[in-house]
Amino acid sequence: MDKVFGSAAEALDGLLRDGMFIAAGGFGLCGIPELLLNAIREAGTKDLTFASNNAGVDDFGIGILLQTRQVRKMISSYVGENAEFMRQYLSGELELEFNPQGTLAERMRAGGCGIPGFYTKTGVGTLVAEGKEHKEFDGETYILERGLVADLSIVKAWKADDTGNLVFRKTARNFNPPAAMCGKVCVAEVEEIVPRGALDPDTIHLPGIYVHRLIQGAHEKRIEQRTTRPAA
Repeated sequence: MDKVFGSAAEALDGLLRDGMFIAAGGFGLCGIPELLLNAIREAGTKDLTFASNNAGVDDFGIGILLQTRQVRKMISSYVGENAEFMRQYLSGELELEFNPQGTLAERMRAGGCGIPGFYTKTGVGTLVAEGKEHKEFDGETYILERGLVADLSIVKAWKADDTGNLVFRKTARNFNPPAAMCGKVCVAEVEEIVPRGALDPDTIHLPGIYVHRLIQGAHEKRIEQRTTRPAA
């Protein structure tokens, strides 16, 4: 099966529908599947639920879909640096489910591994634990968290071969692997597609069995913070 498509729009063709649940990779502005998010914006798909560490900023990442009111709910860990996110949440326009970062990553990984739920101490005694099952293990209290299974995963990687084996570069290997795992269908955008067999098996971060469609493209690669040092 040929997994390589010519554009983000082509790779998403037949996959998008209103009201669907999408898992997206990225952390801050690093490793964001920007081409696929732009294609979702252009498609006009609405009432979306996103599981993602954060929503980018107002004009980048999932933030561009907040601008067009295409997102109904966010399952996230961090919601700072996005004024439109804050405005919609405080006005009741956007539903928000907070998750600790480790819990969110594990919920994605668990869903991808066929694990329906797991117990964790993180969040016990806080708002995160409200309405969740509590259980005692060895005298300690844990809460039950459910694995996440998304209708679609969108991720960004550095390199791939045509079978979908992915290699992530440095901190872009953040939420991308677990996000890719938890989708019923995964579409990955990469900077370079190399010939089959060119990747050292020991360097592959995500096996191609999780990846259904691929695109190659140029990326903006924004940074969140730039530091400068005065000349000596």
